[in-house]
Parts: sequence; C-alpha cells; structure tokens
Amino acid sequence: MAAEKPTGEVIIARGREGPLRRLHPWVYAGAIAEVRGTPEPGAIVDVKDHRGNFLGRGYYNPNSQIRVRILSYFATKIDEDFWAERLVRAARSRERLLAGTDAVRLVNSESDGLPGLIVDRYGDFISFQALTYGIEVRKKLLVELMAGLFSPAGIYERSDVGVRNLEGLEPFKGYIYGKEPPPKLEIREGRAKFYVDIRSGHKTGFYLDQRENRLILAEIAEGKEVLDVFSYTGGFGVHAGLGGAVSVLFVEDSAKHLRWARDHLFLNGLSDLRAGFVAGNAFQELRRLYRERRQFDIVVLDPPKFARNAAEVEDALRGYKDINILGMRLLRRGGYLLTFSCSGHVSEELFLRAVMSAAVDVRREAKILRRLYQAEDHPVGLTFPEGAYLKGFLIQIF
Repeated sequence: MAAEKPTGEVIIARGREGPLRRLHPWVYAGAIAEVRGTPEPGAIVDVKDHRGNFLGRGYYNPNSQIRVRILSYFATKIDEDFWAERLVRAARSRERLLAGTDAVRLVNSESDGLPGLIVDRYGDFISFQALTYGIEVRKKLLVELMAGLFSPAGIYERSDVGVRNLEGLEPFKGYIYGKEPPPKLEIREGRAKFYVDIRSGHKTGFYLDQRENRLILAEIAEGKEVLDVFSYTGGFGVHAGLGGAVSVLFVEDSAKHLRWARDHLFLNGLSDLRAGFVAGNAFQELRRLYRERRQFDIVVLDPPKFARNAAEVEDALRGYKDINILGMRLLRRGGYLLTFSCSGHVSEELFLRAVMSAAVDVRREAKILRRLYQAEDHPVGLTFPEGAYLKGFLIQIF
C-alpha cells in the first residue's frame, strides 16, 4: 500500500488550537475555521493553525461532531507500515499479561494511537470493532494485517454498536476471516475458566476490563457470603467461589446469562458451592432481599452504563445513589462493597459523591480501601482522559 497523501487541510480557528498543542486526539467541528480541499469521509487530512503551522495528521469525517481524529502529531507517512507498526506496538505492550490469561485487549482505540479500533483476543480468535469512518474504510487492510501479525484461527467483527450512527455508519457484525468461532469459546483468567460468545455476547464477548477487579474480589472472598449484582455470566461470582466464598447469589436480568453463570461454576469445579440465581430487575430484587432481611459479607455492584451522553448524567447519578443505598443496606457490619460505574460521562469525582451520599442516607460509616479502574490492557492515554471510563471503589461498610 502506497502512502496515503492528505487530501485536504483542516484549519483550526484562532485560539482553539490549545487541545491539539496538548496532544489531545480529537478535533471538534466547533474548533474548525475552514476545510480546504474536498476530503471524503475517512480521508487523511493535515490539521493546521490559523497561521498555517502544522498541528497533526489524522482522518476526517464530516458526518461526525469529532471532525478529525489524530493519528500523528508529525507529518508521518500513513501507509501499511504505519498501521502494522501501531498494531505490533499495542500488542507487544500486553505480552506480559498473557502469562495469566489468554483473553486480552490488544488494541484500545485512541489510547493505542489507533482511534476507533478495538481488538480483543479470545484464545485463538480475534473479535474487533470498527467504531469510526477512518477505521471502516481501512478495515480490509487492518484485517489482513491482523491475520498476518497475530495468526488467529478466525476474526469476527462486532461493530454492532450505536456509536457508529454518530459516524454515519450502519451497525455490522459477522465472521470475516478464517474459521467461524464456536458458540462457546473457552478462555482462562487466572485460576478461572469462562465460556465466551464472541458472536453475540456483551461488548466483544466478555468484560475484559474488569479482570483485575475480579482478582481483587478473590483475595477477600474466603469464608464470605457474596452477592453478585448485574452478574452477566458470573465473572465476579466465579472468582469469589475460587477465592473460598461459602455462597454466591447471582442477580441478573437475563435468564440466559444466568444459565451461563451456572455452567461456569461447573466448569471451575464449584458445583458444591452454595449458589443462587435470580433473574430480574436489580433494583427490584435488592429491595426484595432487603425486605427479607438478607445480609451478605460482600456486595458487588457492576451495572451497565447509566449515562450514554452528558444529558443523562443527573439521572445516572440518582441511579448510582439508589443502587448503592440498596447494596449498603444488604451488607453486614464490616462487609465489603465493590461498586462500579462504566459511564464515561460520569467522572470518578461525581461517582464518589453519589456513593458517599448513599452512605450518608443509610447512616453507615464507610472507608475506601482501594480505587478500582479498568484493566491494564485498557490503558488510558495521558492526554486522552476520556479513555478512563471505568471507575470503582472497594469500600468497607460499618
């Protein structure tokens, strides 16, 4: 592939170049004074300030509020070697993790210098997402490179996400290289084993971003009664069982995913664990457990995204406060709460405020033992704070 020559220039309005000079990778429509040339969606453009000074090179999309996503802050050649080098660099930074798992995120979008590209490895298979126009138009090249560099048995695309609508793209999923993945692909994570459905499971098949937090739960679970809320296929509960928990109650609105959680107990030799499975709305079920005077030593709250945009933040904070009130009421004195938010629009400070407000309302003393984040293979670019979406706390409640 020959180097892609820039097909246009994006001129930043006077006084709006600050984020780019601080190496932030997004150029919003409102920061642009002029577009020179006629770049197509996904085309390479150079970004310059109002005096014509070079600021960066990236790909352009007139359909998106994020008009340009920066690939390099230098006049780098954007060719096949560029894409291959970025893929290799990202994958090599994860090599150390492969001693403990065969399921890992290989590419984490902007934070790996590949905005809009997500690549997850599950055993011998790769699941990936093309979230932006710039990645979509280079998908064939990227799949060929991944096949050659990573030697997967098959590659499956999971670009069935709403964010593509903001780019002017239709959702898509399907097998595109090699073998089609099995309906249940087995992976390992520390001492645990799980089945993953990369064709229709949540995200690209599994919540890889919670790996390290699941291992933390295992460290404190011995002899404990555990409540795993929004449990999906039981990742936290399985690690609790392997850590010596005496019981785990799984609460999840999907009966199908609860069946997978049950299968995971058997897969991990935990068939004798005292386990319960409740299919239903988490808020309603926690209220029911409180009315029944149930108590637990550990409560895990790992809800789905409550705020999908800035307009939903206030409602999300009320939801976080409510679910944490319910979780705290179900804890014995001295028990542990692992509580999370995966809403990128809710900052750690706002989330902490909601959790703190919940503790005040239930009149329980609490102390933070650990701040919890997304796993190491989901890095956050130092100049891209938007990449820090998952935040949580390990809190002891008295």
